[in-house]
Amino acid sequence: MKYTSSEMKTVLIACCAGVFITALMSTMMNMALVHIGTDFSVGSKSLAMVNTSFLLASVIVMVPLARLSDIAGRKKIFVAGLVITIVSALIAAFSPNFEILLLMRLLMGAGSAALSLAGVAMLTDIFPRERRGWAIGVQSTFVYLGIAIGPALGGFICDFLGWRALFFFMIPFAFVALFFILGFKKEIISDKDAKMDCRGSFLYGVTIVLTMYGAINMPEIWAVALVAAGLIMLCVFVAVMKRTKSPVLDLGVFKHKAFSRSCMAAYMNYASSYSVSFFIALYLQSIGALSASHAGLVMLIQPLVQVALTAKFGSYSDKIKDKRILPTAGMAITCAAVLIIIFLGTEMNLIHVLSALILLGLGYAMFAAPNTNTIMSSVPPKNRGEASGMISVVRQAGMMTSMGIAMCCISLIMGTADSINPSTYGQFVGVIKAAFSVCLAMCIAGVIFSWFRGDADEEYAESE
Repeated sequence: MKYTSSEMKTVLIACCAGVFITALMSTMMNMALVHIGTDFSVGSKSLAMVNTSFLLASVIVMVPLARLSDIAGRKKIFVAGLVITIVSALIAAFSPNFEILLLMRLLMGAGSAALSLAGVAMLTDIFPRERRGWAIGVQSTFVYLGIAIGPALGGFICDFLGWRALFFFMIPFAFVALFFILGFKKEIISDKDAKMDCRGSFLYGVTIVLTMYGAINMPEIWAVALVAAGLIMLCVFVAVMKRTKSPVLDLGVFKHKAFSRSCMAAYMNYASSYSVSFFIALYLQSIGALSASHAGLVMLIQPLVQVALTAKFGSYSDKIKDKRILPTAGMAITCAAVLIIIFLGTEMNLIHVLSALILLGLGYAMFAAPNTNTIMSSVPPKNRGEASGMISVVRQAGMMTSMGIAMCCISLIMGTADSINPSTYGQFVGVIKAAFSVCLAMCIAGVIFSWFRGDADEEYAESE
């Protein structure tokens, strides 16, 4: 189906506003962690659950929603994500206790999943291949714009209005996205005759809950048992998918080498670097003795680099023949950033911190849009919903892994006394060194997967 320039513009604006919200929901909360911890009297490990619960929910619903978007329509899923986001943000603003806040973060994660997967799939369906990298790059730019604004805006809001006010700032952007997506009068359905695989969706959800919840609570014995149970359920899930006529996840998409290895590279990218913002936010406000607003300004440098360069690298990915070069270079630069973070000490060196953030921003900018373009272009049109879902799954699973590593290191080194104060600064820096040593190894693995993904041009399975 051909789409007009006006329709492309309308959907692009809606998708950009949608992902902008998801970025705000993540980064602004990092600057609120200290305030939330004070209000609800919780330590750093519990505070990590503010982000982790958001990620867990998004991973749980991602694959079922991706399949549902193929059957019911991408626009419907996108609108549902906006509604869930608005309602959960309003309730979160009035959370009477920490448990209610975590519950609303779970719902926000589900809404974010719907916005992310439906947005990428719609852009891939609507824009022709010669402009697809540019469109995905523009959308990614708005992700990074949200990441850029989030820390500084979140810091100032927390300092002057309180952390509860953060949620009200997300709602206007949700209504902008809703206005434009409703202005798009068509629906995109790629497999309307298929039936939803409820059994597969349930098995997938159980697998994710067991594996991920176990991972973020390592090294507890019961957490190890949960991970083992999750891996067993994964084997069951794969076996059932192979025998299901209309599976929630078509495992056939993984036969495309460029697709599967690009997904692994994306997973390693986020697993090795997502917890940077969590640790740096706490580091600057504790060891660095900065206010939330000042810490937010420092952290602004990374996403500003991404905003400036992401769309350009997305556009380059449309033109460059060897699709491996940009994302692999981005992964290599991310390795350098992670290595710098390992050498943070108990006396803050601002140049040290800024250098790591600038390199991380450059690495993300070179990696994100080109890698996403390769993933979405290496599968047939009928699998685009699943492909967009997998992009979000590997991204969120990588983020979960990164936070799991962080929480595990906190437990091993700081134990139950996980509050950050002058007497525990040395232990906290030890946590950073341990966590990012693991992350560096994963980042190096990501470089390898990225370079040896194969020639994507030879694997484009679509006919356009």
